[in-house]
Amino acid sequence: MSEDIVLYETEGRIARVTLNRPDALNAISMDMPRAIRNAIERANDDDAIHVIILQGSGRAFCSGYDLKLYAQTPGVNAGVQEMPWDPTIDYKMMMGNTQDFMSIFRSYKPVIAKVHGYAVAGGSDIALCADLVVMEEDAKIGYPPARLWGCPTTAMWVYRLGVEKAKRMLLTGDLIDGREAKEMGLVLDAVPSDQLENRVMELAKRIGSVPKNQLMMQKMMINQSLDNMGLASTQMTATIFDGITRHSPEGMGFKDRAEEVGFLQAVKERDSGENLG
Repeated sequence: MSEDIVLYETEGRIARVTLNRPDALNAISMDMPRAIRNAIERANDDDAIHVIILQGSGRAFCSGYDLKLYAQTPGVNAGVQEMPWDPTIDYKMMMGNTQDFMSIFRSYKPVIAKVHGYAVAGGSDIALCADLVVMEEDAKIGYPPARLWGCPTTAMWVYRLGVEKAKRMLLTGDLIDGREAKEMGLVLDAVPSDQLENRVMELAKRIGSVPKNQLMMQKMMINQSLDNMGLASTQMTATIFDGITRHSPEGMGFKDRAEEVGFLQAVKERDSGENLG
């Protein structure tokens, strides 16, 4: 595990996993998915730990994949191949990341995501893999790449929101604040920023007081219901579609635009509401 990208610390029965690229709003680099998985597995291997808090350093939880690396930098990279592209190469890479994020969902120890600032795009994939999500009221969550250049590979939106509300989010790519996310049922709670740590610790201590075997069985039983609904096949489809979105004519056009004007301007244009194609 890279201790620079993901930090790990413990306090009694609680492990704290911190995404740690604050200068990039904890944007996802090539090494971060595996570092997250390593930290989650470390907590699962620690017999003293009953519950995990997942958080971000600096001003945000996670701003998604680092488009400065994947979109703005000229030429090909792990997420964008030369045409014609090989879907199997892309799938292997992205499914690897998806399974690293799903280590949060599969963790035998319950995971609470503590969201401040932003949990957007791939950052929402990470947060929504947690068992419980607590947000700042003014924090933002959503999946803007649904507009162009992405499909949420963990596919957690429909399982958390149901069909219609998941479509409302993914057919618009809108961001919503913590208050609306709580009202929609996307997250457990939304609190003022100065109460976020106390609310998360309240939950963590309450969960942490339960025997590990009880926690493991309850979580596995609930997760199994999603597996029975076809979670794995849904994620396979989503991960294939994610690769297609980056290699479609519009997707390659977005990459060209990011190289030309920078990813921030390209994202601003994508999310503006103007017609995209």
